[in-house]
Amino acid sequence: MGQTKSICVCGGKPQNIVAHHIEIAMTSCKQRANAIRALAMDAVERANSGHPGAPMGLADVAEALWLQFLKYNPCNPNWINRDRVVLSNGHASMLLYAVLHLTGYDVSIEDIKNFRQLHSKTPGHPEYRECPGIETTTGPLGQGLANAVGMALAERKLASEFNRPGHEVVDHRTWVIVGDGCLMEGISHEAASLAGTLGLGKLIAIYDDNGISIDGETKFWFTEDVAARFEAYGWRVLRNVDGHNTEEVCKALAEATTSSEQPTLVVCKTTIGFGAPTKGGTASAHGSPLGEDEVRAVRNAIDWHCGPFEIPTSIYDDWNMRATGTQAEGIWRDSFESYKSEFPDLAKEFERRTAGSLPVDLRAEFDQFVDEKQNLLEPLETRKASGSCLDFLGPKLPELIGGSADLTGSNNTQWNGAGWLWDGGSYLNYGVREFGMTAIANGIALHGGFIPYTGTFLVFMEYARNAVRLAALMGLRQIFVYTHDSVGLGEDGPTHQPVEQLTNLRTTPNMSVWRPCDSVETAVAWRCALDRTSGPTAIILTRQKTQPQLRNPHALDSIERGGYVLVAETTKLEAIVLSTGSEVEIAVDAAMQLSQSGIGIRVVSMPSVDKFLEQSDQYQESVLPSSIRKRVAVEAAHPDYWRKFVGLNGKVVGIDRFGVSAPGSIAMHELGMTADSVIEAVRALVD
Repeated sequence: MGQTKSICVCGGKPQNIVAHHIEIAMTSCKQRANAIRALAMDAVERANSGHPGAPMGLADVAEALWLQFLKYNPCNPNWINRDRVVLSNGHASMLLYAVLHLTGYDVSIEDIKNFRQLHSKTPGHPEYRECPGIETTTGPLGQGLANAVGMALAERKLASEFNRPGHEVVDHRTWVIVGDGCLMEGISHEAASLAGTLGLGKLIAIYDDNGISIDGETKFWFTEDVAARFEAYGWRVLRNVDGHNTEEVCKALAEATTSSEQPTLVVCKTTIGFGAPTKGGTASAHGSPLGEDEVRAVRNAIDWHCGPFEIPTSIYDDWNMRATGTQAEGIWRDSFESYKSEFPDLAKEFERRTAGSLPVDLRAEFDQFVDEKQNLLEPLETRKASGSCLDFLGPKLPELIGGSADLTGSNNTQWNGAGWLWDGGSYLNYGVREFGMTAIANGIALHGGFIPYTGTFLVFMEYARNAVRLAALMGLRQIFVYTHDSVGLGEDGPTHQPVEQLTNLRTTPNMSVWRPCDSVETAVAWRCALDRTSGPTAIILTRQKTQPQLRNPHALDSIERGGYVLVAETTKLEAIVLSTGSEVEIAVDAAMQLSQSGIGIRVVSMPSVDKFLEQSDQYQESVLPSSIRKRVAVEAAHPDYWRKFVGLNGKVVGIDRFGVSAPGSIAMHELGMTADSVIEAVRALVD
């Protein structure tokens, strides 16, 4: 068994893998696979909740994959050159947990027993950072496939930048297991189509073709020819593999690893709940415990006579991959030392990139760039201000990998000199695939070595919403560039004019949202987005021009705090006007008129509410004194979000209806986004 592990994990040829697997068949592949089945059904039974069927059906495939084909080290789950494995059908989480436990990751039998329990390493669906060996959070079906596309893309791009003849420091595959549900979701089309177009040859998808979903047999609602569909995308497809025949599985997986120009789909025919005499092959095995009687029957059927959560020592020995994984990583580290000697600068840059650190001089250079923005006096769209930030950052930050959902010119997301990714550059045309784009970029971030950013109109964030949420849930460093941020975009009308999307983003936990009012705030937003490593940042930008806001040079540090006094009161403070984005100039205009009539008005620009709320109570009080209850918030978006800032005594000048088709300035006036509306609201409070 040791020889098998050494050959297969440390770089042996695929044909040797198959031959050697046949040779060691007497060590009982089935019993090693049955260990997965037993752990899966026992954990689900103990939790009285979960999905035993898919892990039981995929156990034979997993046994072959993890013991014969994957490159990984259980002692160091974060080894940069490991193969990535994504379980897109995340409800089958016990497949992953069982394999991680058996191969030697820090997942104990107690963790398996605590499946789906509070604060355990083994939650109901795989969660990134919660359990070693989990590459991404899955559960919302299809997104794992898109994440895998991003990982494979990142591997190829990183390899092209750092590999040198005789030194392949980046050389690994991305494997993804998908189920019927994943392939029914529309995102599977978006992601698979782009993967085929890009020719991601190191991407291998294993399709658990069991013909069952929650409602029953899929033949009544899912009859397309999946294999033909993927061939149409440009994938190589290996059809009709018996997922319970180890020899067939190994032969197919070995063939899959020989592709260099096309991603590969391996169609494995399996039986959900394999081994269950009554419920196997039916929806009853999908999403609920099998029950004591059926579990007992399974044990008899698969010749597994151990008690719950008991695994024979010989099976543990067969599965243990710690020594083999450590050896594989050690070989790579020795080769990297040789690389470092020959290419010291490249090696240093590789280590910086994969650690997620920014260049040491970038902050000082960017601070100077931000400071220069204060001298801009011409009105400018914040989307173009964002584009100028990218023009500055692109040449200095090679890990920036950007793209847009077919709106590059409108989003201003391609910096000058950034070539197309398909032609060796760093800018990716995602096509009209907002959901796929966002989930693919999540995969790029998960892989490491890159900081992805994506662009579309703010209203079309809705297409990508669940991937945006998962980026926040996983704490990924991704930057969302959302332009055309309000009814001010104009003639395209209510289908394109966002109203509720800002509230949606701001109420997403761990999402940082910036809506800058001018070039200076836009540059600060980018600076903060790059500095943030614990979650994604959404930068919300205008199509229409915005006036440069004249501020005290010392206010630059305050901008980073998310909210600050832009215009101070000239007499005793009576009322505060808060605003963001293009509406800040409306607030300033109104304040000037009110000041001329003797009313003490303060204008607070709050480009990032979440950053402001992170500040000390003392700072928040200095900007928004609790004694001043006469407050008006101004934003061309749904008003409800601002109630917590203005209170029962305040007012919100906002929009709680869909927009209109008209030139931007006329649309804003029609919907009450004017200085007169602000003046009226303030006077109603003051008088």
